[in-house]
Amino acid sequence: MFLSELFRSKRAVCSFEIFPPKPTADIAAVRGTIEELSALKPDYISVTCSAGGSGNARTPQIAQLVKSCGVEPLAHLTCIHSSRADIDAALDELQQLGIENILALRGDRIAGAAESTVFAHASDLAAHISARGGFDIAGACYPEGHPESASLAEDVRNLKKKVDAGVTHLNTQLFFDNEDFYRFRDLLAAAGIDVPVQAGIMPLVKKSHVDRIISLSGAKIPAKISRSIARFYDKPEALMEAGIAYAVDQIVDLLASGAQGIHLYVMNNPYVARRITESIAGVVAEVNRAG
Repeated sequence: MFLSELFRSKRAVCSFEIFPPKPTADIAAVRGTIEELSALKPDYISVTCSAGGSGNARTPQIAQLVKSCGVEPLAHLTCIHSSRADIDAALDELQQLGIENILALRGDRIAGAAESTVFAHASDLAAHISARGGFDIAGACYPEGHPESASLAEDVRNLKKKVDAGVTHLNTQLFFDNEDFYRFRDLLAAAGIDVPVQAGIMPLVKKSHVDRIISLSGAKIPAKISRSIARFYDKPEALMEAGIAYAVDQIVDLLASGAQGIHLYVMNNPYVARRITESIAGVVAEVNRAG
């Protein structure tokens, strides 16, 4: 099923994101996580590219595992170091496995690796997939602006190219201040970008998240989170509860303000996914009932 059909039938689409195990680990290592997440009945589960520089290699198999658990997968596909033949081979594999939805990404540059002469941007990849046909295409976006863009306005102009190339819905990078999302949504509307936008939420529930994710994402940290981090940084249970509570508050406000969906970056943690899913279930049901 194309994910664009979900957005036509529901006002609030809710999904999870997972990542493959390390290249040296058995793919079966993530099966239990997928089964637990699938039991929560998300609208879909996205599968990132493999860790450790192995690119798109393991994503199709993980996506197939998701599909076997009765949930629609969204397979990430990167292109910055890929030839046309590489991408066509990846698309062939996804098609053979029955995967119909792709998140088209440029991907991170790998030092020393040759860059593609065909796919410099995600919009190039989206256009290629769209011309081929057979897939629904999602795209990524950045409420606070892509770190490589000169300005948020320039980033939105580039995003319009991505949508014009065939992207049917957008997932945001994680953010912690909802006002950034609302301002971004207004900019998209002004630019004529009218595809559904899911808000990407990452609960900060572990010290490793605080230290790594914040530095990598560059996301702004509101004072409310800063106080929680300072107070509970060395208290794992309290930090877990505070992170879940903040994420739930964020999500309720987003849904009340018309966000078209929530994409949870759960870091392969079914416990966190379950706690948040159960906490927002009534709000999600009401939004979809009202629609």
